[in-house]
Order: sequence, then C-alpha cells, then structure tokens
Amino acid sequence: MKKQTTRLIAFLLITFVSLTTTAQNKIKPVFQDGEAQIVKAFSSPKDWIRHDLWVETNTNTDSDDLLDRVHVSVTRPQQTETEGLKLPIVYVTSPYFAGVAPDVHGIMWDVKHELGEPASKERVHPEVTRLGERPIISNSHISKWVPRGYIVVHSSSPGTGLSQGAPTLGGENEALAPKAVIDWLNGRVDGYTTPHGNEKVTAYWSTGKVGMTGTSFNGTLPLAAATTGVKGLEAIIPIAPNTSYYHYYRSNGLVRSPGGYLGEDIDVLYDFIHSGDTANRAHNNKVIRDTELVPNMDRLTGDYNDFWASRDYLNQMKPMTAALLMSHGFNDWNVMPEHSYRIYKQAEAQGIPSQIYYHQQGHGGPPPMTMMNRWFTHYLHGVENGVENDAKAWIVRENDKNDNPTAYANYPNPSAEDVTLYVGKGGETNGSLNTTKTTKNTKETLTDDYNFSGGDLAQATTSKHRLLYSTPILKEALHLSGEARITIKLASSKPAANLSVWLVSLPWNPAKKAKITDNIITRGWADPQNHKSITESSPLNPGEFYEITFNLMPDDQIIPKGQQIGLMVFSSDSEFTILPKPGTELTIDLQGTALTLPIVGGKKALTKATRN
Repeated sequence: MKKQTTRLIAFLLITFVSLTTTAQNKIKPVFQDGEAQIVKAFSSPKDWIRHDLWVETNTNTDSDDLLDRVHVSVTRPQQTETEGLKLPIVYVTSPYFAGVAPDVHGIMWDVKHELGEPASKERVHPEVTRLGERPIISNSHISKWVPRGYIVVHSSSPGTGLSQGAPTLGGENEALAPKAVIDWLNGRVDGYTTPHGNEKVTAYWSTGKVGMTGTSFNGTLPLAAATTGVKGLEAIIPIAPNTSYYHYYRSNGLVRSPGGYLGEDIDVLYDFIHSGDTANRAHNNKVIRDTELVPNMDRLTGDYNDFWASRDYLNQMKPMTAALLMSHGFNDWNVMPEHSYRIYKQAEAQGIPSQIYYHQQGHGGPPPMTMMNRWFTHYLHGVENGVENDAKAWIVRENDKNDNPTAYANYPNPSAEDVTLYVGKGGETNGSLNTTKTTKNTKETLTDDYNFSGGDLAQATTSKHRLLYSTPILKEALHLSGEARITIKLASSKPAANLSVWLVSLPWNPAKKAKITDNIITRGWADPQNHKSITESSPLNPGEFYEITFNLMPDDQIIPKGQQIGLMVFSSDSEFTILPKPGTELTIDLQGTALTLPIVGGKKALTKATRN
C-alpha cells in the first residue's frame, strides 16, 4: 500500500511538472513599456488561420423575408487553434472592400445652375463590378496587429461585397451590422458557414474584447457601432471619420460638396459603394436611393431635416461607452476637421475616456503607432500602462512629422481665449482687421463670379469679386487654437446667394511646393437664407440687410511672424458650392461684421504680435 501511494505521488508530481512546463511553453502576447510587442511565433503569414463566415443581423433591408447576414473574415495566429489561446480583436469594417463604381463622366450632380433650382440634367448611375475572393475580404491592418497578439476581423458593410442587405448611408442597419459582429465575437448571436445555410460557427478563440479602427468611411463605422452601446466594444480609433452626412454635404444651410468631389451628394456615394448581390440592386436602388435618399436630401434648400438628423452620429451618442482615440487632419477639406471635433467634445461631456490627435495634413493619417498600440494594449489586453492619464490632445506642429505630435492639456488649447476683430474699409484691395470697431456707416460690395478661384482671389492685389481684410504684419508668431466664428451683416441683390469665408495667411505663397499650412488657415460656408435657422430657409429680400453667424472649421495653427491674418469674404466657391451665373452682388455692412479668433494668450498675445 505504501509503495502504491509513493508511486501515485510520483506520477502526480511528474504530471504536474509536465503540465506546468507545457503551460510555460505556450506562446502568449508580450508587453513592454505599455505596448504589445511583435511576437515571432505570431508573425509568419503562412501559419495564420484564415476563414470566413456570415453573421446574422436583426435587420432586413433587401425585403427578402430573411434577416440580413454580413460577410466576415478572420485572420488569427495558429496558437488560437493549437494551444487554445484566446485573443482580443481588432475589427475593421468597410463598404469599399469589394470595389467601387467607376468614375465616369456625369456621376456627379451638375452644379452650374441657379440656387434653389434643380440641376439641368439627371446624373448617371454606374454599376460596381464586385471584386475579391474568399475567404479573404481584406489584408488591411493584419501585418500590424496579428504579430502583436491580436486577431484581425474584417466585414463588408450591408449591401456591399458578399454581405446581404442594402447600403443606407448612415441608416440604422449600418450601425447594427458591426454590432452583430461584435455580438457574435461575444457568443451572443449566430454566425454561419454560408450566407443561407444553418451550419453555425463560434468564435471560441475570442476574449470578447474588441477594438475598431479605420479611415474615412471605414472610420465612420466604428463610431456607428459604438453608438449602439454594444458590450465588448472597448475602444475605437476613428481616423478622419464622417460623423454627420449633413456636415459632409452641407454647411449652415448651404449645399456644399466635399473637397475634390464637386457635385457629390449622398446618393452619389450610394452608387459608388453598392457592390452587393446584383440580383438585389434594382430593389435597393428603388427603395433606398430613389425613395429614401433622393427625396429627402433636398439639394434645393440645403436645410437640415429629420432625414439628416437621423444620419448624424452626434445625435446617437448617449449609449456609447467605448474609449475614443480620435484622429484627423486640420487641412482635410474632404471630411472636414469639425467631424472629429464635435464627437470628441461630446465624448468628453459624457465622461468617456477620450483623446484627440490632429495633424496639419489632409484627408486620412492615423495617430502614431505607439499611441494606437498603447490604446489597444490597455483597453483590449487590460495592461495598466497609464494611457488613460496621457495628455488629452496631441497636435502635430507645422514643421513636424506626423509621428511626432506635441502634447497639450486639451483641444482647444486651454490657454486660448476668444478675441473679436472688426473690419475696416478697403476690402476691394485690403482693408483692416483689428480690435477697433469702425464708427462709420460703411458698406462694401462684391460681385459673385465662380470663374475666379478662392486662391486667385486671395492673391489678387485688387478684385471686385471678394472683400479682403487683414491684420497688421505679425511681429511675433500667433497661435490659434479652436473654432473661429464670423458674424456678417449683408444684403444680396438676389433672393439667394452663396456665402464663402476663408481665413488666409498673407502674403500667399504661390509656389507649387508650398506647405499645406502656408496659405489657407481655415474656411467656412453658409446660406444667408438660413440666417435664422439651418432647419428653415426663406428667400432674401433684395437690398435688405441680414445678420448671419457661423463657425469656421476648427484649427490649431501657429501663424509665423512676418505674415498677416486675412479674412476673405466672397460668394460662390468654385471648389465647393453650386455655381450660379455670375453677377449676384453681396453688400457687407462693416459695422455689423466681426471675426472672433481663438488666440492662445488672448488679446494680450494679439496686441503683442501686432504692436507698431
């Protein structure tokens, strides 16, 4: 009996040592300095396990009596299969993965017509030729995150690629689809091996903790998912996201195109991404594009309505809990910098852990890898690296690279104060812009002509097509941080007119290799017919003066000494607005016009920089 007991103890000891050794030899994520490190055993693409499936949503947008399923692909280290390793998820979803419509002539709306009148001709509707092959939806982000101990998941958004349903451009299903995928990753909904079959797939390799990221539309969808409050979505890193379709296609009641896409509207984007099943396209076009989008987008007035309100994620943020690391460019004139700013401020107000990263370039541009790594390491792996206590705002200064941002306590800079500047006569050449309000009843007039670009007008020594007012030459650099605000008292010679405002740095640098920050500081647009409200416009009485106030796009820029800050007011903007026949006159009442600038150091800093 004693020998048997001894043998049993020896056997148990050997088994324990063997199990311990096996457990110790298992590959796991590695962390150093608060960041997930590249692990060699996770880094060989030939060893990755790649498979796809369909996740069932709770929406039916293609009216086939079946719930829509979205196409999902998974890329994971082999250890999730061979060693039972569970890992968190970096999830990317997009309407672009399966291809987009060709850029054919006539895809955009004709913009050469009078304001308040329909376009002279119907646009064309190109079809998308679907691309891609199973089981790979996309290879984006995989080489960045899988070697660091994450599983990367992709999905095609509804009505695109092999996902069922219809694209709705901000409709409820575009938020509920990624929510369903996250629910599947947490075992709450079903996934299937085929789009119509009943064989189920489970995410047994998932910890249930999910982070989302992506750029542009791919950055919009993480926010959409977060607004559902879905459990398991721990953190998002949206990059240049469109957070409101109204703000993307309209400005203060004005019909305005995104930069580089003159004549685009929400229905154009629908056609651009509609790569889903060809058998459903005619139905989707009729129900979504032609019945929901086109009748409600209102290119005649540009007013904000219930349709636009339902496609504004700011209005849907109450359930959101996912930690937010927002990224955007101050010179992004496609998805403009206000998109990220408005969401960041609301997240702050709701007590959501949030940081914002702004660079000085155009569309796109992720935060530095170390920032993203720390964010996901903390919120997905649970490593206490103190990222939640890092600076709230990270701004890339004008001459720095994007991976070298400067830390600030917040954005806007807490030391910025609003300073009001007033315009003085001489706008046809270059009037004054200072803190002294004119006592004279002075009015100046410009004549609309879209044939002159904003850049042309800013460089012109004199022009009857714009009014330009500038500060004295700066003796010291001046730091602007936040949203500038303009109030203009104006009269129009016609019942409708465009109003465009640029804040520029003078003298203008005409060089082809001029830095993106050299000339345009920020911009804004508005419809004077919406001077009371963006929800209701009314024709202007020619010759009658109206006061309109609106914000320019947020910015954080240091204007160097030797420059002047110029306020340029004109009408039609050849890059962004509808282009009516030239000749409309706008008359500006200088006494009723003022520019408020967010200046770091306030009026004292401005006085010092503009002293004689």
